[in-house]
Order: sequence, then structure tokens, then C-alpha cells
Amino acid sequence: MVDYYNLSISETIKSLKSSEKGLTEKEAKQRLEKDGLNEIEKRKRITPFQIFVRQFTSFIVLILLAAVGISLLLGERLDAIVISIIIILNGMFGFTQEYKAEKAIEALRKLTALKAKVIRNGKEIEIDSKELVPGDIVLLETGSKVPADARLIQIAALQVDEASLTGESVPSKKVIEPLKEGTTVTDQENMVFMGTIVTKGRAKAIVTNTGMNTEIGKIAEMVQEVEEKLTPLQEKLKQFGKWLGVVTIGICAIVFGAGVLKGYLAVGFFETAYVSEMFLAAVALAVAAIPEGLPAIVTISLALGVRRMVKRNALIRHLPAVETLGSTNIICSDKTGTLTKNEMTVREIYANNSLIKVTGEGYTPQGKFIHADNKVLEIKNIEFLLRIGALCNDSRLNHNKKWEIFGDPTEGALLVSAGKASFEKMALEKHFPRIDEIPFDAERKLMTTIHKIDHESVAYVKGAPDVILNKCKSIYINGKVNKLTEQNKKAILNINQDMANNALRVLGFAYKPLTGKYNSASEKIETDLIFVGLQAMIDPPREEVKEAIAKCKTAGIKTIVITGDHKLTAVAIAKELGLFKEGDKALSGEELDKLSDKKLAKIVEEIIIYARANPIHKVRILNALKKKGYIVAMTGDGVNDAPALKKADIGIAMGITGTDVAKEASDMVLTDDNFTSIVNAVEEGRGIYDSIKKFVQYTLSSNLGEILVIFIAILIGWPLPLIAIQILWVNLLTDGLPGLALGLDPFNKDIMKNPPRKREEKLISKDVIQNILIVGVVMGIGTLFMFYLYGVDNNKAKSIAFTTLIMFQLFNVLTYGAKNFKINFKTSKFVIGAVVISILMQFLVLYTPLNVAFKTIPLGLFDWVKIILVSGTLYIILEARKMYINYRGMKDKVF
Repeated sequence: MVDYYNLSISETIKSLKSSEKGLTEKEAKQRLEKDGLNEIEKRKRITPFQIFVRQFTSFIVLILLAAVGISLLLGERLDAIVISIIIILNGMFGFTQEYKAEKAIEALRKLTALKAKVIRNGKEIEIDSKELVPGDIVLLETGSKVPADARLIQIAALQVDEASLTGESVPSKKVIEPLKEGTTVTDQENMVFMGTIVTKGRAKAIVTNTGMNTEIGKIAEMVQEVEEKLTPLQEKLKQFGKWLGVVTIGICAIVFGAGVLKGYLAVGFFETAYVSEMFLAAVALAVAAIPEGLPAIVTISLALGVRRMVKRNALIRHLPAVETLGSTNIICSDKTGTLTKNEMTVREIYANNSLIKVTGEGYTPQGKFIHADNKVLEIKNIEFLLRIGALCNDSRLNHNKKWEIFGDPTEGALLVSAGKASFEKMALEKHFPRIDEIPFDAERKLMTTIHKIDHESVAYVKGAPDVILNKCKSIYINGKVNKLTEQNKKAILNINQDMANNALRVLGFAYKPLTGKYNSASEKIETDLIFVGLQAMIDPPREEVKEAIAKCKTAGIKTIVITGDHKLTAVAIAKELGLFKEGDKALSGEELDKLSDKKLAKIVEEIIIYARANPIHKVRILNALKKKGYIVAMTGDGVNDAPALKKADIGIAMGITGTDVAKEASDMVLTDDNFTSIVNAVEEGRGIYDSIKKFVQYTLSSNLGEILVIFIAILIGWPLPLIAIQILWVNLLTDGLPGLALGLDPFNKDIMKNPPRKREEKLISKDVIQNILIVGVVMGIGTLFMFYLYGVDNNKAKSIAFTTLIMFQLFNVLTYGAKNFKINFKTSKFVIGAVVISILMQFLVLYTPLNVAFKTIPLGLFDWVKIILVSGTLYIILEARKMYINYRGMKDKVF
């Protein structure tokens, strides 16, 4: 094995048969086939066969199999065959749904995979990190998660947090020189390792090892993926299911005992056939009543919902976040790129005491610089300002069919403005090479790069205008350096304010010649600067965001803007979006620093905008809101945003501008960095919870109806209205397709007109319990009434009761897609389809030779009329109840 840390850069590149232009796509493909994917081998996923076998190992199915055995012993071969068929059908249905859920979750894992920036064929591209191969040239920057073990070949103030590998909490400062042989992994400062995090600077590195051959791959057992945990909702339902199972088995035991006792009192001895019938009925009732599929259905609903969210540009990383989304009542959002388009274009420049307009659109480097007197300005007057903007810059402007920015759009706008003066970044870097840098961070609000110019070192600085001015002592005007007077400062700040009032985002630029030796870690580099000018860019609001904010207001969700921008810029954009009105309050980071946590808690509900805010401010704002009981969604993109994202109820990272660290700390990633996608995700979260609630309510209410039919019949001394295989058939027919359809049909579009769900609200709420009781009682009484109407003790009466119970449950499921007695066929197509299929399947057991196995007889038209009239009462009762509840709610709002 080669010790790459011991080799020079050229020896390493040669050893890996690569070049500084990277591999070709063909070479990369060949190496991927040879070395395999760049991923840690995980525990084997459950196979389809294991999922299928699991369907037949649950306690309920084992009871049913025992029932099959008893039926065979008693000579009831037909019953045994029918029960076996139903077990297999149930197993197939369960397998299909569980397999779909497993595949959906696997697909989500693939979507959450990290990306890597590489150079291939001499061009920068982005690929899935698992496609990296030895010899690939990777680009790393602050916030990147190192995707593979690699030898550093170019660095700029690089520091890497290697705690995940070495346990060392202090970031490792990196070098590029070869190290002596025998250097331990902990001290290999010219290497970076898979899974570690870049905390500062940038780098270019050549991949040396991937997958299981990396240092972290060698200790793979220590980093194995933990077993998937159930979401809180799944856990609650699992526990509820167990409790309900115990209660149901108790009831079924009572049903069995009461039935056997009734038979004994009638004839004076235990009749084997009757005891067998009662046992099978009790077993069937237990199977029908225990909702053992609830956690699985919840998983399916969550997985399907998450897939829908992906289509709406919101990628859920943790399933519990879906449940929390429905309760969110505050969204704390960044401004740039989230509320705005993040398509920056420089509109105005201030230099040499003059204000200059810039023409041109988008990222095309074509336009003019026009003076206040409408004359085209000579480039030499602003050349220095444009040069600083292009060189103190980590983005790239590329032309591939169209002009595109590779990196931060704000920096991209500076490259475009320089391009309009025919300055190209790569050419500038050849003349003024970057030799060091102090990367941007949100607390300093500055970025500094150091360049070699005529054998001298010069620092170029860009950042917030007010911060830049506070660090300047001189000003550059028409090629001369003068003292920066208070009058100069006031004039510049007034210009900055005018720009901000027009919703322009403003950056200040300065420089400083460095004499002798310097230390890039020293704060002195960013002092005594020479002010050069301002560049102001427009970042127009996203058109769709205005509607999304209005939707939030209707849904009872408050939107708060937390931005690093100037207060005036933030207010101007917020007003345009309908987010800020007269009387609303905005607070700057400076003002926030002067407030104690106690004072902040008093006013936090009144503030709409926090400007000039940094990540520490985000955590303070978040704490204050959470103490007030709010469920807060918080956006972030930088390394320093990670604490706030982790602390938020819903941490939302930016998919385009977000760092790997921010994404890993988040619950959700926006693939388009758009505020509207947050609102869409909240809507989907509410819809998913609503679908699950409907399914639970429908299943439990239908199951209660079945229990009451059998239990009451035994209590009043009637024969069993349904035999075992009929009960199992009802369970298969009504809990299967109709129940699943509730999760497939689109949710009610009025869902965002309701206030957020309270965190403590129970899934089985008072309203749900009332519904379950109403449905169970009406279903039980109606079915027994029809049983009685047809004489109780004959096959026709049992066929009538059997069909009536099914129709009651189908009318029950139809109410979930109805409003004011009308069914919306567009939004209820899956439910309607499931109802039609269920009725056709019931026809099969009534009107085909299957009726022998199910012990049914064909029903006439008049029988069906009576069944529909009786079972349809449930639809009328439930719809009338909904109308009453809505009327009462409207009345409460009015009064």
C-alpha cells in the first residue's frame, strides 16, 4: 500500500496515473468498475423474501394458522382452504405495501447522498460522492464534508475538523509538503480523510482511497448505520396497537366463552361443531379487530408523502420532521435566495466620489457603465474596484451554451460586472495570483484574499459597507490615496442607505499593501484599510413567494426574516412581498446584542425582520421563540448555522448554496432554495398527518362495528350473524384497498386555511373517539337490524348481515372524500375505485360458486335496496355531523 503522505505532489499524481486536469470520464468509469462505489458497506438490507416471510410470522397470523389446523382436524376442509387463501391474500397485500415502503425509503436515502465537486476533463463538475474514484481531483471549501481520503495538492488557509476520525476536537491545520515515513494518521497534515469536515479555507486534493479502503472504512463496524428508528407517531401507534390487541383478545375470549356457555345451556352439553364455530369466529374477530397494520400504513403514508415533497423541491432527511411540519407556526427564513431569486445583477457602482449605473441583464457579461450625466464611463476609472471584486471571489463564471455561475450568486454578480469591463477572472489570477486568504464568515462579515503583485503582497477585502468603513483609515480616489474623513464616511453611508432603500444589496471594497511578513490568522490584516468603493446589486423577490406568504398568514403561520443584509434592504423586500407593513418592527444585530435574553423574550413576538444578523443571533431568536411555545422552522446554509438548524423544530438547509455541514444538521433540504418550497412542505406535512388520522379513524370505527355485531348477537342469544371466513373477508375487503386509498388520494386543498395543529394534540383525539363510537354503534345496530329483519336463523339473514356490514364500511370510507353530501370525484378517485373493486369482489362471493365456500346465497334487487337504504344512513349521519361542526366553528368565529 502506498504512503501518499510521504510522496511529493507530482509523485502522488504520477502514482495515481492522473493529472491536475483530473481524469477523463472514460478513465473514471473504468476505475469505478474496478474499485467499486465510494461508500461504507452497510448492514445488508432486508430482502424481498424476508419481507414476504415476515407477513406470516405475526402473532395474529399464527392464530389463524392454528385455526386452519383445528378446521382440518374437525373435517371442515373447505373452511381451512378458504382461511388459508385469505391468509395468503393478506400476506401478499402486506408484502406489496411493505416492499413499496422499503423501496421508497431506499430511494430517499439515495436522494440525501452528498455531492462532490471534482475536476474531470479539465472542467469543474458536481457528482454524487459515491462515484468518486482514486485519481479524481476534488475541490473542498469551508463547510464541505470530505468525500474520500485524499492527498492535498493546493490549499488556502485550510483547517479540517477530524474529530470523527481521531477524536481530536481542535481542527487540524493542513500543509502540502511531504511528511516523513511512519507519520501516524493523526499527524498526516497533508492528507484529508473521508467523513471529516472543512472548517476553514479551500483546497484541491487528489483522491487516494475510496469506500472501505479509506481510514474510516477500516473501522466500518464503528460507523455502521444504526437501525432505522420508528417516528414518534409510529411508536405511539405501535404501542396503541399492542394495547388494543390485548383488549381485543380479551373481548374475543369473552365472546368465545359466552358463546360456548350459551350453547351448553341450550343443549346441556358441549357440542364440538358449535365450539369449533365459536372458536373460529372469535379468532376471526380478533384478526379483524386488531389493526396490526397501523405502523406499516403510517410508514407507507410517510414515504409516499416524502416522495411527493421531493417533487415539490423539499427533501426530508428525517421522517419525524413530516409530523412536526404540520404543527409549525413560525418560519424563520433567510432573505437572499429564499425570498429572493438569488440572480444577482450589479446595478450601481460608487467609486471616486461618483455614482455609476450599470446596464445589462442576468449573467451575460455585456453592458455599459454610465455616469450621472448619461455619458459612458471610461473603464480605467473603476478598473481597480472591479478587479478587487473579481479576485476577492470564490465563484466562477462559465459559458456552456449559456452563461452560468458556479458558486455564490452574489460573487457571481461581481464577476459579471468585471466581465462587462473585459476582465476575466482566470486571466487576472495569472497576473495577480492568490497566495493566501481569510475566508468569509458571518460574524466578521468580511472576506479577504492576499495576492502577489509586483513582488509585493496586497490584501483585497470585501464585505458589509459599514463594517468595511469602520476598518478603513484612507480612501482611494482617482489613483491617489487620501485620508478618509468623517465627511467621506457620511457621504458613503448616505449612498449606501439610498441604495438599500431601493432594495439593492450593497458590498464595500477595500485593500491594504502588506509589508514584510504577515500572518493570515491575524486580525491586523483587516485593519487600517484603504476604501475603494461600493457595488450594489439587485436580487428581485421571487414572484411566487408573495402568494406563499399570504398562504402562511391564512394558515396561521408567522414568517420572520433573519438576514445578514442591511435593515433597509430587508424592509424594502419584505414590503414588496406583503410581509412588512406600517407599525411592524425590524431589529438589527447590533440592537439585538444590546438586549438581554429576558428583554428579547418580551419583544420577540413583535419583530418581523432581524437584519445584520449572524448565526449566534439565530440561536438566541430561536430560544426566545421556543420558550414562548412556538414550533419553529429555521433556514440556514453556512457551517455556523448548524447549531440553529439542530436546535430548531425543523432545521431547513439550502440545497444549492448550503454547505454539507448545514445539510447534515438539517431535517429538510430545499433543492431550489425557495421559500415557497417550505410552505409546500408544511402543506404536505399537514396532508400526510390528515391522511394517517383518517386511516386510523376509519380502521378503528369499522373494527368497532364488527365487534359490536358479534358481541351483541351473542349477548341477546342470537346465532352468529357472520361466520369466521366472512369476518376475515370483511377485514380483507374493507381494511385493504379502501384504507390504503385514503393515503393515496390528494389531501383537502383547504388544509392551509386551518390553524397549525397543536404539538400536544393526540392522533386519537376527542373528535376521533366520538366518530369511532358513532360509526361503531350505527354499524352494529344497522347490521343487527337487517339480520333480525330476515329472520336471524337462516343463510339469507347471514348473507344480508355480511353484505350490510361491508356496505356500512364502504359508505364510511366515502365520507372522507365528501363535503356537504357531495363527493369530489377528482380528489377521491382512489377511494371510489377501491369501493367499486370491493363491491365487485363481494359480488363474487354472492353470485359465483364461491358462495358455497362463504356459505352465502344470492341476493335480489329489493334486498340490495334495503341494504343500501340502511347502510347509507351512516353516510347521512356523518355528513350531517360534519356540517354541524363546521357551522359551529363559523359561529364561534363570528361571535
